[in-house]
Amino acid sequence: MKSSEGPLGESSWQWDGEEQGAAEASGEVIGGGGDGPRLSRRGVLAGAGVLAAAGAVWAFGRSGGDRPVPEPTKPQPTALSGPTPLWTYRGAEAMTPERLVAPPSRPVFLSKAGLQVLDPASGDPRRLLVFDPPPPPGWPSDLEPPVGKVAVGPEHLYTATSQGHLDARHLTDPAGDWSLPLPDEMQGQLLFTCMSAGVLYGYVWGRPRADGTPPGSRVFALRLDGRDLLWSVAGDHQEQPVAPATRGTARLLACARSLGDRTELVVRDATTGRELWTAPGDEDLRWCAAAWETFLVPDGNGGVRVLGPGGEPRWTHSPARGESWRALPPVPDGVRVFVPRDNGLVTCHDAGTGAVLWSCRLPFLLDRRSRPLVVSGTLYVPGPAAAGVSAIDTATGVLGWTFHDSGPGRDVWTVAADGSHLYAGHDDILHALPLS
Repeated sequence: MKSSEGPLGESSWQWDGEEQGAAEASGEVIGGGGDGPRLSRRGVLAGAGVLAAAGAVWAFGRSGGDRPVPEPTKPQPTALSGPTPLWTYRGAEAMTPERLVAPPSRPVFLSKAGLQVLDPASGDPRRLLVFDPPPPPGWPSDLEPPVGKVAVGPEHLYTATSQGHLDARHLTDPAGDWSLPLPDEMQGQLLFTCMSAGVLYGYVWGRPRADGTPPGSRVFALRLDGRDLLWSVAGDHQEQPVAPATRGTARLLACARSLGDRTELVVRDATTGRELWTAPGDEDLRWCAAAWETFLVPDGNGGVRVLGPGGEPRWTHSPARGESWRALPPVPDGVRVFVPRDNGLVTCHDAGTGAVLWSCRLPFLLDRRSRPLVVSGTLYVPGPAAAGVSAIDTATGVLGWTFHDSGPGRDVWTVAADGSHLYAGHDDILHALPLS
């Protein structure tokens, strides 16, 4: 499957709290990171619980490996419209795709049971990787156990332990597993947030402070091929890497920094971690996308604002008078930017000027958890479980097919792709579809 980062280092991100809010609004709970960039009770307990149970987490996390494949309890769904699936996999429980820092590069099924690696040609289960620790002792029964995000590369699953280790588990060959101990400065709750060009970015929560104020954090970059720490930078405020970008031969990294009652965008040199500039984070910087040397962020009115390489404003696209919509995380694609809206409209903009090139009305509204994907001239837009996935021609804006199955389901669809297949799934179902 192809990452949401294109060949130009494009990427997008939104706060976990936004995702959780969407889920709770529809009666679902999928696990999130609290209320915007601030620490929620759930987030504070998760951090404290994981730190308190560091030894147990390390012992369990190092032992994860192959396990028996859980058997599904429901029959296979049928396709009601769109292309015929090449294969369909049904798991024993629902997927948890919100834990992935980016769409994976091959078919995998992530759930509470672990990461089930599937054969791209047949959908048959291969290796099941189990890596989550049990809940810490005394964990409240009304809260989900603490879990972090994971990264799936071309050959490995990357997870972290609270003892400051990066664990890499090979997707098919146990002999390819490895673990990297990190420096003492990286001790704490290690959390991944984004990945680009073989570098994994994240942050470490500091230990709780005696005065009750939120702890600071340490932002870091891990080089996966070299198996080493590229850099780490400590700060007095919570800060999360959110979107890597390319500026000529240099690389940039956008971060979201929480300053208590407000959030700001921080852009760093992705090679050294040095802070370059900051900008206000309207709407608590609920999402951020990067393309080339520009950054797309909320404009404070439900629309999109584009910032140049030095933080200077480029263009803005906002709801006109009488319109009621909010932009979801944009999808950059070279000289174009696709902006999905919660009212089911997708607009295509010139990346340099912001001019609208075309618009397309989808046959469904969009959930804030929807993550469109561009592959080979087609924009795939996932909707709610009952709605399906639509394919839009990126050159013309013409709506092609819409695929949906017999369900049932509650979650939104997720999409990813490799060079041959589109992998579309929801709840406990994953389909392999031919690329348009």
